[in-house]
Amino acid sequence: QVQLVESGGGLVQAGGSLRLSCAASGRTFSRYVMGWFRQAPGKEREFVGGINKSGGSTYYVDSVKGRFTISRDNTKNTVNLQINPLTPEDTAVYYCAANPGEFIPTRRYEYAYWGQGTQVTVSA
Repeated sequence: QVQLVESGGGLVQAGGSLRLSCAASGRTFSRYVMGWFRQAPGKEREFVGGINKSGGSTYYVDSVKGRFTISRDNTKNTVNLQINPLTPEDTAVYYCAANPGEFIPTRRYEYAYWGQGTQVTVSA
């Protein structure tokens, strides 16, 4: 089992950047594929990207490619999401999630563990 806590959200102007972090408890962090999701007001929670167990492979949905970067540090039990540049359409609650499989899933139900989310608000 792993517990996840996101941080780093806030209010940012469009064109700026933000780094979200997700800290995991336990000594088995490296056994989990990690994903990032977001949920905008009135919309479904959507997958934006993920990273494999070693950190050597990432996957992003087309809409965020080139602006989102996911990285992880297994020695610190953290996974990060860098967003640059931000647009108002990035306003959402961002969640990290963990999956014990081998590949990077893109569907919400495939992730077993979730953080509580961190709010990102981008002003125009």
